[in-house]
Amino acid sequence: MNSKLLQKVRILDPVYDTDRVADVLIIDGKIATVEENISEFPTKTDIQDCQGLILGPGLVDLYCHSGEPGFEERETIESLMQASKAGGFTRLAILPDTFPPVDNLSGLARLQNLATQVNNNSTFPLFYYWGAITQGVKGKEMTELGELAASGVIGFADGLALENLGLLRRVLEYLKPLNKSVALFCKNSGLAGNGVMREGYDSIRLGLPGVSTMAETSALAAVLELVDAIGTPVHIMRVSTARSVELIANAKSRGLPITASTTWMHLLLDSLAIEGKSLLDNYFFPYDPNLRLEPPLGSQSDRLTLLEGIRDGVLDAIAIDHAPYTYEEKTVAFSEAPTGAIGLQIALPLLWQSFVNTGQMSALELWRLLSTSPSKCLGLIPGDIRPQKSAEVTLFAPQETWVVEKQTLKSRSFNTPWLGKQIQGRVLEWEF
Repeated sequence: MNSKLLQKVRILDPVYDTDRVADVLIIDGKIATVEENISEFPTKTDIQDCQGLILGPGLVDLYCHSGEPGFEERETIESLMQASKAGGFTRLAILPDTFPPVDNLSGLARLQNLATQVNNNSTFPLFYYWGAITQGVKGKEMTELGELAASGVIGFADGLALENLGLLRRVLEYLKPLNKSVALFCKNSGLAGNGVMREGYDSIRLGLPGVSTMAETSALAAVLELVDAIGTPVHIMRVSTARSVELIANAKSRGLPITASTTWMHLLLDSLAIEGKSLLDNYFFPYDPNLRLEPPLGSQSDRLTLLEGIRDGVLDAIAIDHAPYTYEEKTVAFSEAPTGAIGLQIALPLLWQSFVNTGQMSALELWRLLSTSPSKCLGLIPGDIRPQKSAEVTLFAPQETWVVEKQTLKSRSFNTPWLGKQIQGRVLEWEF
């Protein structure tokens, strides 16, 4: 028997909307008892004083990237698993942009087998797989949606913009009876042009080509029209503009079956970060390629509206969109860098530091946005901290400080603007 007693731990349970201090007894991977004071427990129980620590349901990432198969130098399934554990994530939904992609049954089976081989009898994290919506050159053909749906994908998402509206219409019509999630990234490439940061005063001042907000909002408006006409539930990925929040709020008020998420970096940073300025105490290198994201960081007005939208429920969840790249790939000029940054291991500490410590969000609010809400967007039953439930939990030390370095990061890649910076808050061992 393997038993562990967490004494006087602060329990955040968004499912039951509770925030309290109690003892938690975990036996053989299940929560046995949650009481104010547990005095009876098995012999040889590992007892841990958890005053000042946070215990909550395991965190969930709606969409992230795996290098393996095809780009193992960026990330393997094993390193992705270790980064997830170090960040407190017990469920991850992996996008299909591997090589070969998850656009057929063999591609899905290959990814599932890789995860099984490196699992090492570990209970968590649980991996889920997005099936590709399209296949072929430039994504001009639908995948065998029915076959993939029957083979265990969590839903369908290319991770790239699906700009052929005729094809998107057919996809939504085919997916409607399959009862699977579909996640769409809204972008009009013609309006985005060769832009690398958000269009506006900052892009002019920094001498970088800008991406108009219309590149996102026009594509989003078209998607919402299709959802209104067809009725297939859709999740909107990577919302980054204030106007998008307004469009989504209007669509929800009309009863459209949509959910939406923004990424953690779009909540924390705006286009001023590219100049080197940060909301947090630390500052970045100007033109840091690790701040080249897709979509680009918004204006300060965009960021504040995203924050308001996430707190008001217009946006349902915070996604990590963990995107590993090698040092060589990212050590180029800003405009030539691939888009994306890692985040699984550092997102919770930085969000907590920025929003909970400053009183802009309650601890329960932030935990809900990173755990139960993403689960619901994926169509999964959220985890909670109740007796007889699996110990799918995250233990977090909000006051512990550490330095983000290659040696402390579990990911194979270290493409983050926080590299070399000291941050506050660290996830502790959560698998019992």
